[in-house]
Amino acid sequence: MFDEIEIKELSKQQLKSRETKTRIFNAAKRILQKQGYEELSIKNICEEAGVSNGSFYHHFKTKDDLLSYYIEELPSINPDLLELPADKDEAKEAIIYVYLNYIHYCQELGLEFMANYYTPKNQSLNPLIRTKRPYPIVTVRNYLQKCIDAGVITLQHPLEEITTDIRMIVIGNVFEWCLKNGGADFEGNMRRSLENYLNGAL
Repeated sequence: MFDEIEIKELSKQQLKSRETKTRIFNAAKRILQKQGYEELSIKNICEEAGVSNGSFYHHFKTKDDLLSYYIEELPSINPDLLELPADKDEAKEAIIYVYLNYIHYCQELGLEFMANYYTPKNQSLNPLIRTKRPYPIVTVRNYLQKCIDAGVITLQHPLEEITTDIRMIVIGNVFEWCLKNGGADFEGNMRRSLENYLNGAL
């Protein structure tokens, strides 16, 4: 009986934590959309969300950590869910699938959010310093490593170079979509550019 109560209380606490995280993110999203990245401060986020600074720091380290959590973690795909491919063509399709999934999430977040998120001032975009989360590129790297270990594919270049190239291709496609105010063929461009690159890399 005690265990059941404990589990219920834990679930309530987890639910409350998730609600607070969502409230904080929605506040950041509104500020980004209306005022831009320059006005995105922890103080402004907390005021907009109606939470304390302590509550913010309980869930996130920095404002960029907050953004990276929602832009990178939520649409991620567990590499274990990506089955080992039969050949390199299946491997290419799996990688493209990861990024088409990412595109759909970007579209859900909205053009204004993405346009303000992709700025050089947003350090969550810096692969050298951002927090360890299951970013799509980490998912792809792990997947490629699994394929290499199984002897399914052979890379034409070092793995780190390939994952860096893929990351830059993805950033370029997001930027193009934002630059054209949503008028670019986001999904078609992403698929074509990744296919062209992967055809020479795998």
